[in-house]
Amino acid sequence: MNSNPHASVLRRRDAIVRLVREESVRSQEELQRLLASRGFSATQPTLSRDVRELGLVKTPKGYALPGAPDQASDAERRLERLERVLADSLLSVRTAGTLVVLRTPPAGAHPLARALDEAMLPGAAGTIAGDDTVFVAAVDASAARALATRLSPPATAHERRRRA
Repeated sequence: MNSNPHASVLRRRDAIVRLVREESVRSQEELQRLLASRGFSATQPTLSRDVRELGLVKTPKGYALPGAPDQASDAERRLERLERVLADSLLSVRTAGTLVVLRTPPAGAHPLARALDEAMLPGAAGTIAGDDTVFVAAVDASAARALATRLSPPATAHERRRRA
């Protein structure tokens, strides 16, 4: 038995993606039953969070994976998710040549790297995540600086006074 809660979340979300691809899942209650039949136990709030984080869309036929016909709203959802993850977990941003180094609390790097990859920001070639650090490879040093600016949280009034 694996006691790693993060691995458990990944396995459950992978099962949700497979279910949504393979059959019509019309409600979270139905999703909960289907997951239980496959050995996954999840509460309704957990499923709501999974549905949101996976970017599933509710359609007349049931839940659908991102990338469905409405590409514009899918891209908007990915950017909104990136903004949420940045707001929740970004501690610092720093450039190092063509890299942007993002620091997070422990275990915060992987969700941030995934959100960055899914957002497909201009100038970003890809990410590498550790436990509390994400390296964003930029196409060049100028793109790295632009990404760092884009990803940096707005300065608080106190920080602006300190810098002035």
